[in-house]
Amino acid sequence: MSRAAAASGMLAHRPVMLAEVIAALAPRDRAIYVDATLGAGGYAEALLAAATCRVFGIDRDPTAIARCRELARTHGDRLRLLEGRFGDMERLLGADAVAQVDGITFDLGVSSPQIDDPARGFSFRADGPLDMRMGRDGSTAADIVNTRSEADLGDIIARYGEERAARRIAHAIVAARKGAPIARTLELAAIVRSVVRRSRDEIDPATRTFQALRIYVNDEIGELDRGLAAAERLLAPGGRLAVVAFHSLEDRAVKSFLRLRSGRTAHGSRHLPTAERSKPQPSFALLSPRPIRPGAEEVARNPRARSARLRAAERTAAPAWPPGATAELAA
Repeated sequence: MSRAAAASGMLAHRPVMLAEVIAALAPRDRAIYVDATLGAGGYAEALLAAATCRVFGIDRDPTAIARCRELARTHGDRLRLLEGRFGDMERLLGADAVAQVDGITFDLGVSSPQIDDPARGFSFRADGPLDMRMGRDGSTAADIVNTRSEADLGDIIARYGEERAARRIAHAIVAARKGAPIARTLELAAIVRSVVRRSRDEIDPATRTFQALRIYVNDEIGELDRGLAAAERLLAPGGRLAVVAFHSLEDRAVKSFLRLRSGRTAHGSRHLPTAERSKPQPSFALLSPRPIRPGAEEVARNPRARSARLRAAERTAAPAWPPGATAELAA
């Protein structure tokens, strides 16, 4: 995935589906937007170029914030950089007395600068420390593979990597770490490749295991749930939400959230008791019934874009749903 933009103002690495995201957000003058996954500032810069608006760029990665400082200086008070998790965006924006915004975009997963830097430990193609943290706190991937039980590792790899061979991989990891702790990315990749064959589509056998560990280390699904709920509370009526997801776990979470919040789930019978058929009014209206996919030209230019899905919706005037409403209605 690429979110990169050069600080000079020219997009060195065009963000995935840039035109589609900007079209979905429909930026306008004097509005406020949030790039909740700043990366190298590609979406933020495009928003600033599209309208005389303000943008708040959020990223938990301090290197991403540092990378965008020159971009922020170029745009003055129109671009504000905020270091932190997007699940905390209400608190982060509240420090600037911002309680309502007109658009929010998420570009989920790991960014190109992160995966391309071996020192960050995200890549199974280059040697580096087995870290995988997007921020500066919490357990590393090495902590997880060296301390968790075989059963826990199998569950993590199966759930977050959707890996059929999760149990075999977990067994191989536990056997390997008995000799010495697993500390490097290429060590782990070799262990996975020793028990999983390369698939017919030529996807590296280590792909799903590395994805699972990265998602788990950074609590990406929990963070996404918190971020979507925060976006619902922050967006003004008519405000737009645009989310780019790159794998099925993320996309399913976004799809489920927007389907429920837009009233696309089945309604109860009018003959049921009021308590059973009561449901909050739709807080979003879908802008497209299906996810938007990148075009063939973009995929040819950037193969990482091939799995991208964009889902977009517009905030209605209905109140944000109360905490726990989603779980109650899904039960």
